[in-house]
Amino acid sequence: MIRIRAVAVLMLVVGALLAPVAVRAAEPVFGTPTIEATFGEGITVTQPVTLDAVPSRVELLLTYADASGPLVIEVPAPSAAGATTLRYTANDADGHTLPNTAVEARWRITPTAGGESVVGPAAKDVYDDQRFDWKTASGDVVRVHWYQGDQAFGERALRIGEEAIAASGKLLGVTETDPVDFFIYADQDAFYDALGPGTRENVGGEAIASIRTLFALIPPSSIDDPWVGIVVPHELTHLVFDTAASNPYHFPPRWLNEGLAVYLSQGYDSSDRSTVENAARNGGLIPLSGLVGQFPTSAEQFFQAYSESVSAVDFLIRAHGKDALVSLIRSYADGRTDDEAFTAAIGMDTAAFDAAWLADLGAETPVTYGPQPAPSGPEPGAWSGSSGAGATDDPDAASPGATHAGGGTGAGEPTAPAPTEDGGAPVALIVLAVLGAAVLVGVVLARRRRGRESTTP
Repeated sequence: MIRIRAVAVLMLVVGALLAPVAVRAAEPVFGTPTIEATFGEGITVTQPVTLDAVPSRVELLLTYADASGPLVIEVPAPSAAGATTLRYTANDADGHTLPNTAVEARWRITPTAGGESVVGPAAKDVYDDQRFDWKTASGDVVRVHWYQGDQAFGERALRIGEEAIAASGKLLGVTETDPVDFFIYADQDAFYDALGPGTRENVGGEAIASIRTLFALIPPSSIDDPWVGIVVPHELTHLVFDTAASNPYHFPPRWLNEGLAVYLSQGYDSSDRSTVENAARNGGLIPLSGLVGQFPTSAEQFFQAYSESVSAVDFLIRAHGKDALVSLIRSYADGRTDDEAFTAAIGMDTAAFDAAWLADLGAETPVTYGPQPAPSGPEPGAWSGSSGAGATDDPDAASPGATHAGGGTGAGEPTAPAPTEDGGAPVALIVLAVLGAAVLVGVVLARRRRGRESTTP
């Protein structure tokens, strides 16, 4: 018996040694990739590659700006081995890409199913608005780009931008070193085409922190208008705010961001005061909790949201000082929640600050609209863990003393016998009987095995 087993083991070992060794397929040989971004059309990426075999999977990895990871796009694999060129176009119709967005592309090939993937070299480009012949003027941080207007127009915009970066950076204790690109569009259609189909009709400027870019609609004839000296500092303040408060998990309330931008670019002026005071008298204020994300879409409430935001920032500074405001904004970079940040900076959470701001305005708490808690319904006694008379709010439950099916009473637990199967034997007894039978069978089999082994020559 032992000799037979030894021979079997030896045969298995010999078979394993004689088995053919799997040869790993050669890795793909990558050439130089190319990437070409065309405004309004998309981004085309190519990759020359030589394949030893048909791969099981081919993917394009596209990383936009400062995204935490790439967009993974599966591309049909070539039908044959050898030299070929992989190609893919990410169309603008699949999603709008903002001008001045840096793009990096790499190809990932998995030679065999379950095998290790191989990533090719990177190709990089910037998605530019190629419709215009841009002029450029550069300062210490800001680079202004425009296509209509003379050099004086660009220099004027550059001075406004540099002063705005310096003022907001000084307040928040931030020193900006990376360039900020400022693109000026001369007509509304081109401006909206650049920002994309989701742009609201009342937007005249927008700062995009992820690509450190400001877009503004300023015709050359308007460069000396007072509003230009407001909209440019307003939008650039957002970029400095992002540098001071940025963290990958949570961004501060929008009212705080917009309120600071308005406060630094034009202050809490008479127009905003009048808007807030009228809304307070009419009961039409939007609570700050309603201005954490996107602002309302209607023009009236859209502008009211900005007025309320600067009002709240003005109140915060009057009640707690500029240092508290700066501490609040900077603390977000540590990953704090809104309540944690407000409590650490001014000793009250966001709800308490909202109430204090309303009290300062002499306004009542606004009516909260949106989803409301569902009314409470009857709760069965078993849900609460209680028993006995009156322990259930179930309207279908019997009153104390009433007889339940099974012989129990309304007061106390039911007195019915334990659950049974097959005509009355308790379940526990059945389980014990099955276990006993299993043990008996095991003993019998063991004895028979020992008997056979004792008679083996």
